[in-house]
Amino acid sequence: MSSYREFEAEREKIDFLLEQGYMIKGVTENLNGAFLEFEYQGSEVEKNKQEVLQILHPDARKYFSTILVQQQKKQKV
Repeated sequence: MSSYREFEAEREKIDFLLEQGYMIKGVTENLNGAFLEFEYQGSEVEKNKQEVLQILHPDARKYFSTILVQQQKKQKV
């Protein structure tokens, strides 16, 4: 798979979870990439739903960093 396609696949996974109502709640980085922890922001009954994605591509890591900054700005408003 080409490098761009790898980035696209990881970006689509991130976007899919965000569209489903998840928010990034934690990031664990290591030499192999990053693990993103998502938490569902819907109803109280489903509040404990969590997902974890491993992100390997450097451009996808930049992408989720931008999303984190946007989320922090929204929380301050």
